[in-house]
Amino acid sequence: MVEIPTVLVVDDDEDILYSVKKLLTKKANYDVITANGGKECMETLKKGKPDIILLDIMMPGMDGWDVVEKIHEDKSLQNIPIIFLTAKDDKLTQTVASISVEDYIIKPVDVDLLIKRIEKVLSK
Repeated sequence: MVEIPTVLVVDDDEDILYSVKKLLTKKANYDVITANGGKECMETLKKGKPDIILLDIMMPGMDGWDVVEKIHEDKSLQNIPIIFLTAKDDKLTQTVASISVEDYIIKPVDVDLLIKRIEKVLSK
């Protein structure tokens, strides 16, 4: 029996959370959980570890950079791969992200591309 990957989607936009969850559940049969913002993400991670995290950068309160820092500081979480899924597309952000997370995808994203990138990261 093949294990279904659990994907944690973190964004402050309810529409993004709903859309990504629906698309990944239907098209890739992933188990998708969501967190509305960085603080909720950290609370969710206390309850269980997903196989991968799709993380927005620009969120009020605890942004994506803060979340990455907290995850990397926690030995029990630091092996969870992270893909930034963000509208922030400047070169500096992409450069810094390339050394902080496994992948970087700019919104809006094609769902087939997103699934391919998730599968690539999970297969490492």
